[in-house]
Amino acid sequence: MRNSLKIALLSVMSIAAVGCKKDDKSPSYHKGDLTILTDESFKSVTEALADGYMINYPETHIKIVTQKEDLAFLDLLKDKARITVMSRDLSPEEKKAYEEQVDLKFLPAKFAADAVVFVVPKDSPKQSISMDEINKGLQSDAKNFIFDGTNSSNLNFVAQKLKKQPKDLKFSIIPGNQKIIEELGKYPDKVGVIGLNTFSRPYDKTSEKLRDMVKILPVENNGKLYTADAAGLREMEYPFTRVLYFLTNEGNFNIANGFIRYSCTQLGQMIVQKEGLQPYNIYKREVQMR
Repeated sequence: MRNSLKIALLSVMSIAAVGCKKDDKSPSYHKGDLTILTDESFKSVTEALADGYMINYPETHIKIVTQKEDLAFLDLLKDKARITVMSRDLSPEEKKAYEEQVDLKFLPAKFAADAVVFVVPKDSPKQSISMDEINKGLQSDAKNFIFDGTNSSNLNFVAQKLKKQPKDLKFSIIPGNQKIIEELGKYPDKVGVIGLNTFSRPYDKTSEKLRDMVKILPVENNGKLYTADAAGLREMEYPFTRVLYFLTNEGNFNIANGFIRYSCTQLGQMIVQKEGLQPYNIYKREVQMR
């Protein structure tokens, strides 16, 4: 009788152990590891959202890897990461490749309005820059515009805005948005092209230091000046406003989709706003007066 009881207990314990093991491997949004690929231009807001998610879900571990936008998209297709952050519009061929290789419908999760801005040294006499000047300057052998490299989000977006291919533009390179700001003083006749999120955090000491080194040029278009301020981004009037969005290759509701949902909810959008960017999903706050 005792032997029969022992066998029965061991059987129950074995089933329970198998059940527990299965639960550990089941999809979960609140525990596990996640790698996110992001262009350096919007690394700050991505890190801030990741920090917020890990605070809310301490059993999650998110790693942010800096990767040029085009290369990050290719790595997503190769399943080297679960999420990438994008800013440019994908071509029909790229959307098709995504849907075929990832086996998901193309549904970009938009979460912030950022901008590509044109900067000059603080003591430069230049006060604005026109769309015509940008267009002609990027076809000149003088290479007076400095980008952070090829395959980068800034170059891709400007080329797309001008209806050109990145390979057809002429420009100089200083690797890294921050490096462009720090070294621009050596090239007083050139214009730096950087992502706003590089120094958009209002009360961050590093951002304040970088903002003090350069002047952001308003962009003139059809006789009107546009600035990359809150209103310019919110109304998307500033010509180089861009919408940041997440792409994932995760088909179930695991940590990647959990992170994306968090970033697009009110809490995540508050983090976007604290980064000095424009939240894409605007939540109205109603106050009742009595």
